Parts: sequence; structure tokens; C-alpha cells
Amino acid sequence: MPTEASHKLIPMTDFVIEYYSNEGYADLQTLRLMKNYANFLRRPLTLGMFVPVGQEGNVLKEPKNYTSWKSLDHNAVKRNTSGFEEYTEYQNAEKNCLFEGFIIAYNGYSVVRIVASYDEAVELSFNKSDLMSSAFSDIESLTVFNDIYLTVNALDSIGIKK
Repeated sequence: MPTEASHKLIPMTDFVIEYYSNEGYADLQTLRLMKNYANFLRRPLTLGMFVPVGQEGNVLKEPKNYTSWKSLDHNAVKRNTSGFEEYTEYQNAEKNCLFEGFIIAYNGYSVVRIVASYDEAVELSFNKSDLMSSAFSDIESLTVFNDIYLTVNALDSIGIKK
């Protein structure tokens, strides 16, 4: 599979055509990968797929110096992080994100609006009551956008190894 397509959200038909143009045959691993991608596309959209969300459904703010804290080797391993619960909660919520580069544009009483940091034309709104999008029902519906990028966690869930 081409490097560009391996981390970009694409329609199922494009996925199959691009994969076959590189592989040329279908074996059990190929069929499993296609089934995984089809199931991935069917997943209902939630806010936590784009930005870190806490267990209560609240949008989490990135803790101060989080990038520096996360880059330390001993923080990559699950340990007793007494005093750093905020960092650990954010890190765990971040692992649930399936799409890269989204930021909060508006966090109101009943709606959260997010945009892609790399293309503000990619904009989504989610109800705060259920954290679901009213405009897009599942991941597949996002393929109308040209540039939505998958995280390593998303690729792992599909079965694509980076």
C-alpha cells in the first residue's frame, strides 16, 4: 500500500483498488485487512476520535508542558504517576483518538466544534449530550473530505503496521 494512503482516510473502493494494484492477489491476510477497514469505516463518529475526551465526556485541555512530559522515556511506560494524574488521563484519552491534527474551535454549552489544524475547511460539530455528530454518522461519511489523517492507533486497529 502506498505510504500516502496508509495514513489518509479514503473510501473503501479506493482502499481495495489501491491495495490490489500493489499486491495483485488476495490472501487471507489481505481479506482480513479489507474486512477490518470496512468495519473501521462503519464505526459511529464520536468526539473522542478527534480530540482527547475524559471519562465524563468533557473535552480535556492539554496539560502544561505535556509534550515535554510525554517525551520522557519513563512516562511512556505505565507507572505510578502520583501527582501527574492529569497528564496520565490526557495520555490515555489521546490513545483513543483515531484522527490527527484536530483542534477545538468552539466549546459551548451544548456543542463542540472542531477543525483540522491543517485545513480549516474540515470542520465538524458534536453534541455535548452524546458526543456524536449530527451531520456525519460514521467514519465512512468523512471520506467526502480530501485530507483526514489517521493516527497510529487507527492504523493498528485496521491492521496496518507503520
